Amino acid sequence: MAISELDLPTGVIAHSSADAQRQAELMADSVAKALRYAVQTHGVASLVVSGGRSPVAFFESLSRRELDWAKIQISLADERWVSPTDPASNEGLLRRHLLQNAANAARLIGLYQPADSLEQAAGFANAALDQLHQPIDVLVLGMGDDGHTASLFPGSVNLAHALREDCPERCVAMQAPVAPEARLTMTYPLLACARMQCLAIQGSEKLETLRVALSADPLQMPIRAFLHAPLEIYWCP
Repeated sequence: MAISELDLPTGVIAHSSADAQRQAELMADSVAKALRYAVQTHGVASLVVSGGRSPVAFFESLSRRELDWAKIQISLADERWVSPTDPASNEGLLRRHLLQNAANAARLIGLYQPADSLEQAAGFANAALDQLHQPIDVLVLGMGDDGHTASLFPGSVNLAHALREDCPERCVAMQAPVAPEARLTMTYPLLACARMQCLAIQGSEKLETLRVALSADPLQMPIRAFLHAPLEIYWCP
């Protein structure tokens, strides 16, 4: 199956690349163009990305783009509630692979907050996001095999609340089905406000997950809540 065979909603754009490196370069070009425009238009730009292994090539490619990085804020769609020095930390991943080269002048607004409880940490993260330029200029999401995105996991107690269009929080506590279970995630209203929205997926299994998600309930496959314009999907085999 190719992504062109999917019956995507009106306004959703699909980009197909030959391999992961070409996908990373194509996304980096598009994201850099949007960030450059945002800085020129608003004097500041905000970029929100997802963690995991797949975005590393994209992060490294984007880090080499010539932008006014001092005027760009970077944050995370979700985070594991672990110290940034922990190998599982998304913030640590960004510091190693994105906040390098030309991008080392960007400002990171992390979600991890030390606290007595995950719920308290979510409250602190919610307050920290006051500093994030909104609406988000560029959002880059990933997708799990279960249809989750960010840390919006099927079956999580807070999922229905986090997916509400009128959810009052920008960040909430969430429990993942795999370790580390304690997570922090941006909520639907904050993520969905992004001017440019990208979904990066690789392989035939993710393409099949996407196909199923197109007709699924968002509570069963949360990525469904984001499958509408102005989403751009970047896929490679």
